Amino acid sequence: MRFLVFQHIACEHPGIFRDFLKADGIAYDAVELDEGARIPSLDRYDALWVMGGPMDVWEEDQHPWLIAEKAAIRDAVQTRNMPYLGLCLGHQLLGAALGGTVGKMNAAEVGILDVELTQEGRADPIFAGMAPVQKALQWHGAEVQTLPPGAVVLASSPACPHQAMRVGRHAYGLQYHMELTSRTVPEWGDVPAYACSLDETLGSGALPRLRDEAAVLMPEFNRAAKQLYDNWMGLVRTQTKAAQ
Repeated sequence: MRFLVFQHIACEHPGIFRDFLKADGIAYDAVELDEGARIPSLDRYDALWVMGGPMDVWEEDQHPWLIAEKAAIRDAVQTRNMPYLGLCLGHQLLGAALGGTVGKMNAAEVGILDVELTQEGRADPIFAGMAPVQKALQWHGAEVQTLPPGAVVLASSPACPHQAMRVGRHAYGLQYHMELTSRTVPEWGDVPAYACSLDETLGSGALPRLRDEAAVLMPEFNRAAKQLYDNWMGLVRTQTKAAQ
């Protein structure tokens, strides 16, 4: 089994999920689109993951590779029925690629905040065994504002009603981050766009506070990540067997 991963900045990679993939013996190829890497053929891959990044889905003039990325997502999800997992920008790209709309929020959502599963989310296999209200790292100023056709909302927050969604049976997007490691917050704090939104939202000098808060909650974050990973992999294995 081999996964394809789209990355948009070097520090936003699969994080703790890399440990789970290694333990399961699953190889993956990371394509750093912001550095000019070309999207390979999807033929040899069993699933697609799309990570976060500082750009917005509509910034095709500055980042023309977004056009090809959206086309690849449509191909993966709509044509090939590949399992898909998108986090933050990857969630927004799923929405935009499949016919939804993404736009700026009234106020950025940054920090460790509560996310609540909807009734549909509590019944969805990807969230099996997980708490109905979860603490999660948020770091975004854009959101999926109109769902793509056929999408189901699985989680929400007061500031962002479309925190998680499923499109079809195997494509999932999460606006929040579950891939955290002890290095995530410090590394992201070094990205100018992220540092700016952090200070604008939580006040000057917020990075050490967020780092310390995340460190205390890291065991909880990592347990939730493992549960989500196990649930999602169950869907992938079922889909792979069905396709054989």
